[in-house]
Amino acid sequence: MESLKGKSIIITGAASGMGAATATMAAARGASVVLGDIDSKGASAVAKSIVDAGGIAIPVKNDVSNPDDAKKLVAIAVKEFGGLHGAVNNAGVAASGKKLHEESLNTWDRTIAINLSSVFYGMQAQIPEMLKSGGGSIVNVSSVTGVLGAPGAAAYTAAKHGVVGLTQVAAIESSSDGIRVNAIGPGYIETKMMSERLTDETHRANRLALHPIGRFGVADEAAALILFLLSDEASFITGAFYPVDGGFSAA
Repeated sequence: MESLKGKSIIITGAASGMGAATATMAAARGASVVLGDIDSKGASAVAKSIVDAGGIAIPVKNDVSNPDDAKKLVAIAVKEFGGLHGAVNNAGVAASGKKLHEESLNTWDRTIAINLSSVFYGMQAQIPEMLKSGGGSIVNVSSVTGVLGAPGAAAYTAAKHGVVGLTQVAAIESSSDGIRVNAIGPGYIETKMMSERLTDETHRANRLALHPIGRFGVADEAAALILFLLSDEASFITGAFYPVDGGFSAA
């Protein structure tokens, strides 16, 4: 239960869903965590619950579409914990649901900025400090749409494909320096974001039917995979993409 003891880890999108679950579980396994989120109240609440349980957590208001904020998260981790050993680039926004030719340019730009450029900004700030710490592990949260197409999700799909590509490039470039970089591809996970998208019961049932496992996932299941990839138990794994989708992408 202390597989991350002594490690300093940044997690974006940590105020809820998979980010909150990852932060909570990482702290329970001994990590010191920096929780970044645009929702500062949510991040503070998660951090408080971690500290109340005996863990170490610092909440930071963070806009992942701003490269300076990516640097700020790293600087806080280094100042407070003496270095950086892990990062989870998780923050994102959902697809618009509109067809490609109906997508607004503002929505395209915002989705790419938050879902793709943020991962580039994050790794560009994280990797130099991990080099100073003697190595580390980065997990980028893509999606099943990182390898599949999805109607009504042009910008989202393009961004998530891009996350997989960035992950592979970073893994190739950094592996010899002791830094592993992997990506996960969550499918339909029961989070606030998913609940806001699947409000129609018929649509929800149709989505559920596409899962051979017979149910949607929960945040802790995605977090468990992230924590494995962050840990030394995954020491020979880099440049990989792992779906966590109940068989959705295999069906």
